[in-house]
Amino acid sequence: MSAAAPRYRGGDLVASAEALFAAAGLEADKANAVATYLVEADLMGHTTHGLALAGWYLDGVADGVMTRAGAPEVVSDRGAAVCWRGRRLPGAWLTSEAVKLGCERARTHGAATIVIGDSHHIGCLAAYLPIATDQGLMVSIASSSPSGAQVAPFGGLKGLYTPDPVAHGIPTPGDPILIDISASITTVNMSQRLIKAGERFPHDWLMDKDGVPSSDPKVMTEGGTLLPTGGLDHGQKGYGMALHAEAVTQGLAGYGRADAPKGVNAAVTVQVYDPEAFGGREAFLRQTGWLADACRANPPRPGVKAVRLPGEAALRRKREALRDGVALHDGILASLEPHAARLGVTLPAAL
Repeated sequence: MSAAAPRYRGGDLVASAEALFAAAGLEADKANAVATYLVEADLMGHTTHGLALAGWYLDGVADGVMTRAGAPEVVSDRGAAVCWRGRRLPGAWLTSEAVKLGCERARTHGAATIVIGDSHHIGCLAAYLPIATDQGLMVSIASSSPSGAQVAPFGGLKGLYTPDPVAHGIPTPGDPILIDISASITTVNMSQRLIKAGERFPHDWLMDKDGVPSSDPKVMTEGGTLLPTGGLDHGQKGYGMALHAEAVTQGLAGYGRADAPKGVNAAVTVQVYDPEAFGGREAFLRQTGWLADACRANPPRPGVKAVRLPGEAALRRKREALRDGVALHDGILASLEPHAARLGVTLPAAL
């Protein structure tokens, strides 16, 4: 992102993106959800999973890959445990609705799990965490893509599964802790961005088709794979994370790799906990508050200004973007211009 990147009002970006998706044919609530959570990712600084995805999503709507309207099929509903077949509806809408339902059910049952099979791509997991943490509830989200295979099992050569991200939102007396990590060191989207820019990763986070570590993202187009979290040294840790993510999403959904789905596809699991149903809300906040304070008070190692918590930088970037405008990554708005012209939508002006 260039130092003098133009800035845009967050509300203008949401309105423009919502207009694009509505003009493309998404139902109003779906268009609003996709726009809201893509821009939320940009507000937090997760620029590979914000409006950078909008053009791809719009292509999916036009091609019929993303379902435009309707509701998910309810496979089962036992109150605290719910399973949906997503019917390839917009992932942002399905995921946000699942978190909302999880919050509602957790207040009744103490904890709730909503599992979604056959969703479209869901974007940035961290964007959905505040739906729960703003209510004082703890939330976890896991996602996998049964039609993708960019990460090899530890010790293997051939891509078998996806980065399989997980995210956790933990309320504290102050800002929540927002954790968003994946079972691979880096992502497919970041690899694609660096390929376009003609750049490399700062370290060997990939493996070429022969099993040689590499920092060149182009190996992904030549049969290479993303290394699991831990790399060649401790990659069994990322491997284990991925196996759990695959089981808790596709396994619980009853729909995944064994069905060989084609096209853009995601499986999602949302778990929400109401601390009041366990040791009590105040007791929970006492523990998480102590931990947050202790982490920040930890003496930093040389070269580190201060110890910070996961999500701290994202929330700072969001506050700055809401105050000063969102600085989109280079080329994102330009990538939407053909879609805007085709759909008759005006893109927002810079501040």
